[in-house]
Amino acid sequence: MGKIAINIVTGSIQQEEIIVGIDLGTTNSLIAIVRTDTHEPIALKETDGLALVPSIVHFDDFGNVTVGNPAKELLIAEAERTIYSVKRLMGKSYKDVGKDAGFFAYNIIDDGTDALVKIQVGDRFFSPIELSSYILKELKKRAEHILKVSISKAVITVPAYFNDAQRQATRDAGRLAGLDVLRIINEPTAASLAYGLGTKHHEEKTIAVYDLGGGTFDISILTLSNGIFEVLSTNGDTYLGGDDMDNVIVRYWQDQLGVTDTELHNFKSLAQQFRIRAEQAKVHLSDNEVYEGLIDDQAVSLTREKFNELIQPLVNRTITACQNSLNDAGLKALQIDAVVMVGGSTRVPLVKECVKNFFGRDVYDRLNPDEVVALGAAVQADILAGNNTEMLLLDVTPLSLGIETMGGLMDVLIPRNSKIPNKAGRQYTTQKDGQSSMRISVYQGERDLVQDNRKLAEFNLTGIPGMPAGLPKVDVTFLIDADGILKVSATEIRSGVAQSIDVKPQYGLTDEEVENMLLDSLTHAKDDIKTRALVEATTEAQQMLDTTEKFLSKHRDFLTDDEVALTWEHMNKLSEAINAKDKDRIHNETEILNDVSRPYAERVMDAALKDAMKGKKVI
Repeated sequence: MGKIAINIVTGSIQQEEIIVGIDLGTTNSLIAIVRTDTHEPIALKETDGLALVPSIVHFDDFGNVTVGNPAKELLIAEAERTIYSVKRLMGKSYKDVGKDAGFFAYNIIDDGTDALVKIQVGDRFFSPIELSSYILKELKKRAEHILKVSISKAVITVPAYFNDAQRQATRDAGRLAGLDVLRIINEPTAASLAYGLGTKHHEEKTIAVYDLGGGTFDISILTLSNGIFEVLSTNGDTYLGGDDMDNVIVRYWQDQLGVTDTELHNFKSLAQQFRIRAEQAKVHLSDNEVYEGLIDDQAVSLTREKFNELIQPLVNRTITACQNSLNDAGLKALQIDAVVMVGGSTRVPLVKECVKNFFGRDVYDRLNPDEVVALGAAVQADILAGNNTEMLLLDVTPLSLGIETMGGLMDVLIPRNSKIPNKAGRQYTTQKDGQSSMRISVYQGERDLVQDNRKLAEFNLTGIPGMPAGLPKVDVTFLIDADGILKVSATEIRSGVAQSIDVKPQYGLTDEEVENMLLDSLTHAKDDIKTRALVEATTEAQQMLDTTEKFLSKHRDFLTDDEVALTWEHMNKLSEAINAKDKDRIHNETEILNDVSRPYAERVMDAALKDAMKGKKVI
């Protein structure tokens, strides 16, 4: 295996190679590179001329996977086996997304815990990380087919509002797809880079990035100073986009033709005709004054003036979000130096006109709005590859930094290639009732199990007040200063108990040791992710067993003998699944035990509430 030359300070790759930029989108994804001859970023297109790959994954009855347009064609026919909008589930638990479960046609598992959400397809269980990895694999395969070279390194974009867990999930998806994710960057930052904003030394600007896609709208206000992009505020609407414009056209034509919602629901082909013609009309009216077409052999038409009238309320909602974002940033519209347009729906003339009027300036819209985020990711990738020495590359962490969590897992707080200085934090809790201390073990490395990484430091947070497991809230914060010194602090929020330690992250590591750690992480990526998924499923299942056993001993009088017998039967089956180390079987048995115990758990809760209402003590 060949060596990788890495600058220990910047984390940049020294040898010439292609590093790709990837826009992993909710609706569509695409991959881009910077051309070596022209030094211009381009989106990679297959012979069909399409750069966009729909972010849709389909599983057939035999477990075979299809991604992109072929999967999109099965959205209606095989809804439960066709996964879309998986980005909305990244780094989320069921509690986070439960209220929107009706939006998804596929089966999202409600296990009543804070564990990361799982999607069930047949008798298999998938995490959003695994599903996203299939999309990334498809993009990787596309790039390798077009460029005729092997691709192993990438920069991937995420929304500015993604939290640490969502960013880590995106990074894990890349690793599972066989990609070394050199950096995760914000989509608004990428869009700005595509236009050359932020690529000059001593540049200072305040930028607004207006991103109106097929299904979502985001507005981000960024400051740019000496190459550092800082997000001041974000706002938007996760259910507002081009699809909604199509829908108002459909409604308008329904009224014209006297077609009811029930008819559209019952006749899928008719509904598809309405939707397709509406989308055609929207696109046509960007360059023309009138659209005319046929739906079920009946003539329909739409003028640009009427279209603008129909979509004005939708555009107004985006402008309101822009104002809210400015208010949050403490700025006025005239203080914005540049407005960057992102997303296919920004092609609509009324959208551009309203955004120009609101900010009082022309907008950046020269680049393809569908591609601009991926193009910016490619610019960042080119900087990391060392091909662009004119652009600023800040010092970054050469290896990921994190702490040990249950099951010996490495929980990354600051991923490798994060800019220095940097700060990140996450909240943890206790595993056992009455636990009065918590060991904080700090590790450096790219593997999923701490035993495969390098231990940097360890300390005990003591004096945690005796509380039931899961009740204490411990904030762990990593702060790396400009000199690369890591300060780790832990604070129990309720009591204020705190402890901290200073660590030198490089800690005498040689370039060769860093190279070996990176190579190991790639070599073992698939095994590591499988191990992590198994450990997480086992930990979750063990907690379920412990909780259920405690519940049975405490509330035996409320349960029938049959209920107790059935519960023990499924507890034993779950224990067997844990011993068999079968992830899908563990998930399945955990779900069954959850379903078995739910009815009597609710009964006990109802009884407790009734007692409480009578003035009695709640159990």
